[in-house]
Amino acid sequence: MPNPYLHRKVVVVGAGNVGATYSYALAQSGLADEIVLLDRNEDLVKGQVLDLIHGQPFFPTVNIREGSPYDYADAAVIVVTAGSAQKTGETRLDLLRRNAEIVGNIAEDIAVHNKNGVMLIVSNPVDIMTWIALKRSGWERGRVIGSGTVLDSARFRHLLSKHCEVNVHNVHAYILGEHGDHQFAAWSMTHIGGINIDEYCHICRKCENWEYERKNIEQQVRDSAYHIISYKGSTHFAVGLAMVRITSAILRGENNMMTVSTLLDGEFGISDVCLSVPSMVSDKGVSRIIESPLSDNETISLAGSAAILREATGSISG
Repeated sequence: MPNPYLHRKVVVVGAGNVGATYSYALAQSGLADEIVLLDRNEDLVKGQVLDLIHGQPFFPTVNIREGSPYDYADAAVIVVTAGSAQKTGETRLDLLRRNAEIVGNIAEDIAVHNKNGVMLIVSNPVDIMTWIALKRSGWERGRVIGSGTVLDSARFRHLLSKHCEVNVHNVHAYILGEHGDHQFAAWSMTHIGGINIDEYCHICRKCENWEYERKNIEQQVRDSAYHIISYKGSTHFAVGLAMVRITSAILRGENNMMTVSTLLDGEFGISDVCLSVPSMVSDKGVSRIIESPLSDNETISLAGSAAILREATGSISG
């Protein structure tokens, strides 16, 4: 059953490019009854709200307004996009210290006001920010999740669709681990039309060197954000859509398997690290983690991601 809220209220913390684009996409989706924007920049949030509400004749009925931390109290989903933006040539891990205090303070404030909602962290580096928000809020692990590699997995599916010349909706594929340089493609879980990718390639016979193509596709996924940031300064369209998809899974209680960032507690042999693994997302956030079988190389890659993230979070807690 969905959360027992009188209406589907979503609070968005951060009215910059990502927060505003998400709000725009969410308004058109018809998922939310109320969208509330918060930002320390009062002029920015006023402008974003005005721009959004002027479009109300063109999308489903939804109340859009600026708010305050008191709006956390009855929110079903609180989406945190606040923080410093990633700069050209900067890795997501470089953002760690600049965003840790911002996200930690927001998480504590949310926990003071809200007792039942789900916190969705989008601020980068998202795995570490999710871990910080979880620790600072004191909430149970399933209720604090990060956007993780949901967008990376979508990029992966897009590239496979393009390469294999098949509709993207027939492609099922996942990027796991860190949302960043140490992510990896879970080829053992990759299917096209229900056919394992390696078996499909034997049928298709389109590639002369499939191993080379695999590495190339995986690298393109890994580098996608850097290219977009280099071209236009930030990524926000596709991530906004990915956030709406996660929000849908929560508000509708969909039990949708997604690669959100979540705290592991012994799953895959990893503990006290937030990273992306197949997880069931429903009205309570992550209701369970799916320990899908991975190849030996994938297991090693997942452990490698965990080690990198554990070192980073250790530098904060230490």
